[in-house]
Amino acid sequence: MLSNIRRAVRRTQGRAVDLSHPARSPLGSSVVNCVVYRDGVRQHGHGDVEDCLRRVRKTGDGFVWIGLHEPEREEFTGLAELFDLHRLAIEDAVQGHHRPKVNRYGDMLFAVFKTVCYIEHTELTETSEVVDTGELMAFVGTDFVITVRHGGHGSLGPLRNDLEQTPEQLAKGPAAVLHAIADHVVDEYAAVADAVESDIEVVESAVFSENSGRGDAGRIYQIKRELLELKRAVAPLDRPLQQLATRSAPVVDAEIQAYFRDVADHLARAAEQIASYDALLDSILQAHLAQVAVAQNEDMRRITAWAAIVAVPTMVCGVYGMNFDHMPELRWTYGYPLVLCVIAAACFVIHRGFRRNGWL
Repeated sequence: MLSNIRRAVRRTQGRAVDLSHPARSPLGSSVVNCVVYRDGVRQHGHGDVEDCLRRVRKTGDGFVWIGLHEPEREEFTGLAELFDLHRLAIEDAVQGHHRPKVNRYGDMLFAVFKTVCYIEHTELTETSEVVDTGELMAFVGTDFVITVRHGGHGSLGPLRNDLEQTPEQLAKGPAAVLHAIADHVVDEYAAVADAVESDIEVVESAVFSENSGRGDAGRIYQIKRELLELKRAVAPLDRPLQQLATRSAPVVDAEIQAYFRDVADHLARAAEQIASYDALLDSILQAHLAQVAVAQNEDMRRITAWAAIVAVPTMVCGVYGMNFDHMPELRWTYGYPLVLCVIAAACFVIHRGFRRNGWL
């Protein structure tokens, strides 16, 4: 069961592998890293997953942190048996596509986070992708942390390196890793929200510019769809963080709960920021639709004005086209020029009246 995992871990001991690219692990396995930490310090000994766990449980000190990237069911089965993971949590970790949540299974916590990434683009169009989402799951026990990542972004390599620079925090155990993951994910929410704000400003400037086009509605709807994707990642995380911050759990002590309360505050600010952006986009969309309605009304007024002007010669020509024998000035030499002058004068008067009223 663990043969593939053992071979991959032996090659990753002592070094972190960053998987920020969309491809899977360059090792050909889902295992990114497996490291033992004792008193917040990384242990550089060699061994497979079973050996690392055995060393931790033999001394009763420290914990093991295993990082996985999109594991297959066969690859994950061995780890599940070794760490006695709950069957329901295993299904969630392998399949993915779940809402943010925190579930407790005995002395173990299973947390699901939605990761987000801002997609750089030169110009916002009606089909531009702005926000990309992934998933990050964490199994947290008293002496182990197993992180499972789905998606091409959200690598925990930089986070692991930052934690190793603060051993006093890492010495607080697996709960400190869970807090660092939650804090990292929420910080990404705020960063992506700030980046989306620049796109909203571009759309807002385009709508209220003199060269505003009717195609701006497509861009507004697109940015609203992308903002909805971000909201789906942020909003459901509030309740899990409140659980971690207020409810007692075997692996989360009171000191770590205070850190989770701080993360919950950051999440609330990010959620409020996203809600304000959504309301602003609604206002921009309403303003754009009002501009379109005004433009259409202006067009209709001009069409109506010209139709009224054209109606004068149409009416006169219609009368003189009846072919009656006795009509005014029908045989007069200057009758035709007179009729043309009357038509021109009537059209001029009507045109001037429409110009004064702003219709033309």
